[in-house]
Order: sequence, then C-alpha cells, then structure tokens
Amino acid sequence: MTADSPAPERPAEPRLVERRPVERRPVEPLPLDGVTVVAVEQAVSAPFATRQLADLGARVIKVERPDGGDFARAYDTAAQGLASHFVWANRGKESIALDLKDPRGREVLHGLLDGTDVFVQNLAQGAAARLGLDSASLCARYPRLVAVDISGYGAEGPYAHKRAYDMLVQCEAGLVSVTGTPEQPVKAGIPAADIAAAMYAFSGVLAALLRRGTTGRGGRVEVSMLDALAEWMGHPLHHTMHGGEQPVRTGLAHAVIAPYDAYPTADGDRVLLSVQNDREWRRLAEQVLERPELAEDPAYATNAARTRGREKTDAVVAEALGRLGADEAVGRLEAAGIACARLNSVAQLAGHPQLAARDRWREVESPAGPLRALLPPIGLPGGAAPHMGAVPALGEHTEALLRALGMTGAQITTLRRDGVVA
Repeated sequence: MTADSPAPERPAEPRLVERRPVERRPVEPLPLDGVTVVAVEQAVSAPFATRQLADLGARVIKVERPDGGDFARAYDTAAQGLASHFVWANRGKESIALDLKDPRGREVLHGLLDGTDVFVQNLAQGAAARLGLDSASLCARYPRLVAVDISGYGAEGPYAHKRAYDMLVQCEAGLVSVTGTPEQPVKAGIPAADIAAAMYAFSGVLAALLRRGTTGRGGRVEVSMLDALAEWMGHPLHHTMHGGEQPVRTGLAHAVIAPYDAYPTADGDRVLLSVQNDREWRRLAEQVLERPELAEDPAYATNAARTRGREKTDAVVAEALGRLGADEAVGRLEAAGIACARLNSVAQLAGHPQLAARDRWREVESPAGPLRALLPPIGLPGGAAPHMGAVPALGEHTEALLRALGMTGAQITTLRRDGVVA
C-alpha cells in the first residue's frame, strides 16, 4: 500500500441491540372472584345456572333439604354411584343442609345472605314467598343483593301454579311439535327448557351485577322456563306467525333443501351431508356419487327439482354412500367441499377427536372419586383456569359454614339433633 493510497475501510462495529426484559403480564383472575352466591335450588334449571357462576370463580353455597337434599341426587346412579344430572350441574359448590321451614334454619340462611351478592331459587311457585325468600322480599331487605326467581311459567297468569317439568314445558312451548318425524313428534333428548332458563338466569345475573357496579344497587331477575324456550322457538314461531304455516317435522332432513339427511354407510354408521346449492350438487355427483350425468339431469340439477323428487334424490345418495365405509364417505365428501358430519352416539362424543385434540377434558373430585368433565364453553384466554371444583356431598360444608357464622359446637349439635341442619 503506497503512502497516498486510501486506507481500507474498517468493518462496521456490530450494533448492540438492547434486549428489554419480556414483560410478564399477571394472569387475570376469574371474572367472578369475590362474588358469593347462595342458592336454594333443585333439579336442573337453577343448579345449572349457578354452576356457570361457579365455573367463572364465584363462591356458590348450595342450600339443600336435610332429608335427602336436592332430589336430583336420586335421579340415577350412573356416575360411579352418583346421579349424572347432579354431577353435571353441581360441581364447584359448597353444600349446606338446612330445614328452611324451621325458623332457626331461615335464621341461618339470612346469616349467609348478609353480605352475599347473588341469591337464586327455583322452588315451586309460591314456596319462596311463603318463606320470605322471593326476590321482592329479599331485595327490600338487602339492597345490594341480586335475587333471581326461576319458575316454570312466571309469577302471574293462569299457568303460574302449574307444575313445570322440562318435558311438559317443551310441549307447551311447541318444541315437541317441530321435533321428530312426520309421523311422530318427540321431545328433545336433553332438558332443553331447563337449560334455556338456566342460561338466561346466568346472563341475567351477569347483567344485574354489571348494573350494580354503576348504581350500587342489586335488583330482581325473573326467568321462566316457558319464556326462555319460547324465545328459542323464534324461527318456527316467526315462520308460523308471518308465513301462515308451521314448519313440518322432517326428522334429520330439511324441509326445503335436498339432499340434506343422514345416510347409512357400509360399516353400519350414518353420515349426514348437506348440499346448499347447485354447484355443490355438481361436485357431489361427480366426485362422491361418481355419476357426473346427474349434474345436468333436469330431475336433479336444481334444488327445487331435487326437493320435489326427494325420494329419488335420497335413494341416489344412499345407494352411493351405502357402498362406502364411514371414513371413506367423510373423506370423499370433505375432499369435494360438501358439508358433512358423522351421526355420533353419546359414547362417540365422549371420545370425540376434536375434544381430545383441544384438551377439553378435566377431572373433578366427587364423593365417588374423580370424574371426567368438560371444560366450560366460555374461554377466557390469558386468564386463570376455570374453577372446576368438587361435586359436594350432601351437607359436606354445613359445619364449616355454621362456624363461620359464629356458632359454637354446642349450638351446631343442637341444630343437628333437632333436624334443622345435616
């Protein structure tokens, strides 16, 4: 290198990138942490509503009769000796057994209510009022309390005192009239009226708590099974009121779309498929049925024609799927972009690969040992895990709750001796 040659460029110094520590956000608590719920409940509607609250972190104190408790405890023994309804609707609660017909039992209940956020009851119509436990009475005594009355038909009207079991309300609400085959109406296989009322009670409690955060006052929430299920009947109801005709019962078929049904496969399963438009029919004919000529055949080419000749349409689809196993049928349908599903049994639901892949199963403790249970459907990413506490034995928490109210061992012994608590 000569004296007047330019000096070579020095390589640039590497830039140091400042690494900021990863900010670890604290796990959000469950939204109902710190909320206390007292429930005089039985069967399904109120217990299922309060279980939703427990799953979201609320402390739920379940008040039961000393002589057997919630009668849903005795519905069956399918869950390792426990009743399946009870296990489903009552995890994560504390059980206290109180005779509310005895003034001392009601005194204990009011001790629990002092400072409680939510009270829920679904006693027979008029029973809560006779005990002074209706929402109007309680809200007058405890201004910050959200008090929920769940009934079959509401507090007024000619049906107010009518017995309201789930199947009866399904019938009164017209659900049974649109469920089943053309020849035979059937009830839903799950307690649809109970579940509908439970979910409106649950959302009603959340709304009332939100309002209390603004006003400082609780308030009444009223839900009836008939009102809840009538709302769920919105499509057939509006179809009938405004269109003049009730939708017909079609089993698994669809009244105005074909093919839309479940078809048997060669291995004894059934696969349901739904063709929504004529483009899908073309793909079905070519790729699944392997009869491309049906895509242009006037008897099949349009939905109107396929629906008009539903029996022939179903026969063509059934003949093709009947040669395939369920796995192959589903594979072909999905490859062709045709909506489809397996007609699963309840046992197949319990082993559903999608539930397993998404890690939806947990175990909850119970008096009979650990039991499988599904995570609640409401997901709160970034928050604490849902509270999936144990299924309580009858009166399991009676003594602890009474001692928390300041009672002595002697007082508790007297109440037990007199049958006021258990």
